Amino acid sequence: MTILGSRSGSQILRTFLPEQTVDLRGDIYRVTEWSAPSAIEVDIDRVRWSLLREIAAWTANDNDSGIGAELHRGASVEVVELDERRGVTVERYPEVWLCRACKRIGKSLNRSCKCGQRRWGQLHFVGIHDCGRIEVPWIRRCVTHDDVKVVIPKSAKAADITFECPECHTKTMTGLGFNKPCPCGNGTFRWNVHKARTVYTPRGLVLINPPRPEHRENLKLAGGARKALAWVVDGLTAQRPADVESKQTKEEFLAKLIKDGMDETFAKKMADMAEQGGQLAKPGEHPVDSLSEARRDEAERAAVDIAMALAESRQPTTALRSATPGDQLDQRYRTAYPAALARAGIDGLDLVDRFPVLTAMYGFTRGDDNPSKCTLVPFRRRGGGYRLYGNLAETEAYLVRLDPVRAANWLTGQGHALAGWSAGDTDPVVARVAILESITPPDKKAPQSTGSAGADLLQLIHTYAHRFIRQTAAFSGIERDALSEYLVPGHVGFFVYAAARGDFVLGGLQAVFESNLDDLLTAFVDAEHRCPLDPGCSRGSGACSACVHLGEPSCRFFNRFLNRGTLFGPRGYLRISS
Repeated sequence: MTILGSRSGSQILRTFLPEQTVDLRGDIYRVTEWSAPSAIEVDIDRVRWSLLREIAAWTANDNDSGIGAELHRGASVEVVELDERRGVTVERYPEVWLCRACKRIGKSLNRSCKCGQRRWGQLHFVGIHDCGRIEVPWIRRCVTHDDVKVVIPKSAKAADITFECPECHTKTMTGLGFNKPCPCGNGTFRWNVHKARTVYTPRGLVLINPPRPEHRENLKLAGGARKALAWVVDGLTAQRPADVESKQTKEEFLAKLIKDGMDETFAKKMADMAEQGGQLAKPGEHPVDSLSEARRDEAERAAVDIAMALAESRQPTTALRSATPGDQLDQRYRTAYPAALARAGIDGLDLVDRFPVLTAMYGFTRGDDNPSKCTLVPFRRRGGGYRLYGNLAETEAYLVRLDPVRAANWLTGQGHALAGWSAGDTDPVVARVAILESITPPDKKAPQSTGSAGADLLQLIHTYAHRFIRQTAAFSGIERDALSEYLVPGHVGFFVYAAARGDFVLGGLQAVFESNLDDLLTAFVDAEHRCPLDPGCSRGSGACSACVHLGEPSCRFFNRFLNRGTLFGPRGYLRISS
């Protein structure tokens, strides 16, 4: 195998995917496959559910290449990671040979050019269509001399390129095959530089994936998704879901007995006896039981995410202690930290030093970014089913949970009614349940100006996360683009984690957490919140690259659902009291 270069696994994940064109050693190649990738152990049901959510916009527009229907029918899904010893297999593409010396278009890579040189490069333009097809340019040659050369203008537009005969200087064509129909029958090819974003846009998802499956099993034995939800709604006051003092439901108890090997018939009798003896949870015993079925299912999935993220490690600010009780650092933990958290509207902030995050690419699109106009091309396995190309990492993270009472009051101040919540209520558990029941955060592709409670809450959490990342980068010494977000808006919180790419400083988040978190939060509230591009920015979306935008792929929502007004406006979250 010819080795053309080396890249890190995280870089390959986004820039060396199947059917993607890449630059290597001055030439252009197309990736054909990852050579013998290794399977990643994941919760396939979780992956399938997340994938269906990610592709929902394409499925709704019948542009998902059938993956949605096949996933519902049980199509197999696998997640693989790069085998760094085997690498990636590539091929030269497009096969339009360009002499680097005289700019002639040659017919074969194995022959010398008419100018006597044998320095073949490639024409770096390709044709693409929204259906996912890619096309090699066809160049008309001089009918007299069977020769042609390219005259590339200073602009990068394909329409400005001309071709002429190097012998008689007759112009053979302008542009690259205008109005060439795509075989799909739905339009014509568009020509662009092969590295342009519209030529190949990778589509991926991010999942919390515990590296050891026993974490999922332990959660099931502790009470499953319901126990995780109760744990989160109670405010994570217990160290883990298993420590929550609540009874199992009959269904959970029965499942545990059967899993332990008990005969199903006998297990049912045991469950009936436990129920009659008052040893099991009754319907409505915990506030989470009041949630409607649809809202509870969504809330439980997000709660399981949080539980899995904290399964390996968790250190809340309330657990911080100085080595010397009563010294200046200890006073800072006991006094300055709680005050700074309350002022920033944060209910709790935890350090997770082994945050298990899986980044996986499931397909790509070409052309228009709108799911109603472009087709999603998923990655398929040769033997059937689908393949996701991923990278699993354990890294540092913060879990930031906003004050649910302040969030509920902010939402009602925006004109939204929350079921079971009224002005003057102060119970955080009631606030969390009311938000979960009343709010459905929109999809990342949904219109931003819906004015719904879900859109407003997402905008609040998302804007808060972006400003928090920008301040954290400054205090931790970590590059801003090396920090990423993972939002759990239904639970009024988010994770900020050091991505498995970029030049991040290992231990940077922990250092801030243990030494000057209060300074970070003070800067978050008090630092300049106006935009250098105001008043234009404020009159527009209220967010831009100069104030709160983040680079890709740090932001999973494409810098949408952002507005500084949700934090600092007259009725902003940081302008009201809890």
